[in-house]
Amino acid sequence: MTATTRESTPVEIEGGGVELRTREIGGGLSVAFVRFPAGTDMTPALRGMPDGMCPCPHWGYLLKGRLKMVTKDGEEVYEAGQAFHWPAGHVPVALEDCEYVDFSPTREFTEVVDHIKGRG
Repeated sequence: MTATTRESTPVEIEGGGVELRTREIGGGLSVAFVRFPAGTDMTPALRGMPDGMCPCPHWGYLLKGRLKMVTKDGEEVYEAGQAFHWPAGHVPVALEDCEYVDFSPTREFTEVVDHIKGRG
């Protein structure tokens, strides 16, 4: 079994108040600890991905703030205290300072993280 904390999980992306920490935890899944300051729009970072959206599904829990998820079918707002599933094809936009933890398939998530890091 594997366990980790936010503090012991390596930082993969950091800058402008955005912080992404991720670690593979087994079973083909990775955990991510994410912080977005209010106003963060991931649209520019996801350009070049299929449909300009994140192609990786995520399951998790919003710890703090409000986050709008833009999809081809519209928008949905998530608030602190909600568990979520975001299927492939989404773009997060932070309406308030946000913190969440999510679980994602490692291979797909690594491709997204590498893409975002390559744009920086």
